[in-house]
Amino acid sequence: MDEIDFYIKEDLGEEGDITSNAIFTNETGRAVIVANENCIVAGLEEAKEVFDRIGAKFEAKCKDGENVRKGEVVAEVHGKIRCILAGERLALNIISRMSGIATETRELLDICRKKNPNVNIAATRKTTPGFRKYEKKAVELGGGESHRFGLYDAVLIKDNHIKAVGSVREAIRRVKGRIKNKFVEVEVESVRDAIVAAEEGVDAILIDNATPETAQRIASEIRKINPKILIEISGGIRKDNIAKYAPFANRISLGYITHSIRSRDFSLEIII
Repeated sequence: MDEIDFYIKEDLGEEGDITSNAIFTNETGRAVIVANENCIVAGLEEAKEVFDRIGAKFEAKCKDGENVRKGEVVAEVHGKIRCILAGERLALNIISRMSGIATETRELLDICRKKNPNVNIAATRKTTPGFRKYEKKAVELGGGESHRFGLYDAVLIKDNHIKAVGSVREAIRRVKGRIKNKFVEVEVESVRDAIVAAEEGVDAILIDNATPETAQRIASEIRKINPKILIEISGGIRKDNIAKYAPFANRISLGYITHSIRSRDFSLEIII
């Protein structure tokens, strides 16, 4: 059972859509999925999987990652009406949430790229349990990057690691002594710790919870030591202040684009 099967099982249980099954038998029809606001659409591939498994035919009218306008039909669904209705809410939930993430990512990226054409927007691990794969995919469809997927695919030395071991330098040296061929990033909040991290030759330094002025000063000191280190900014970044960080960052990561995003509005309408 993969994620889509789990979501279907969660919604239909053992008895299925008892309301639609009581009203319909083998009647067939057509439905359209409509964008009710301008946005970047995402989740069409996943919606197709939902309807395929429930027994209806899904036909996308655009591609994931494209701009769509209010009132635009993004997909058509054909088949038994009870199958269409059984998949309606799950498909709309996926499209709406993924489109919200993709849209916000694109808007943030557009703001930042006016200041720095090379900066990127990244997701974090602040995701919905069981839906991370799709939330991070939505960030990528919006033009951003996934960042590490879990705790296993890249090293990120954070404040609690440093507090528990005693120093930035010791944490880095322990990691480098035990882990090979993995990307190593360290989180810092001061110029002193940033200099230590740069001296230890990490791949990336994450400047956390700093004002734009402080973050720029830390970034400048890092680049004096090693201009090739990737500099990431995170913590307290919002749409109204992100442009202040963009000129000197390689990457800006934001937890809210996956944990508290506003879903975009889509609806499914039966056409007999």
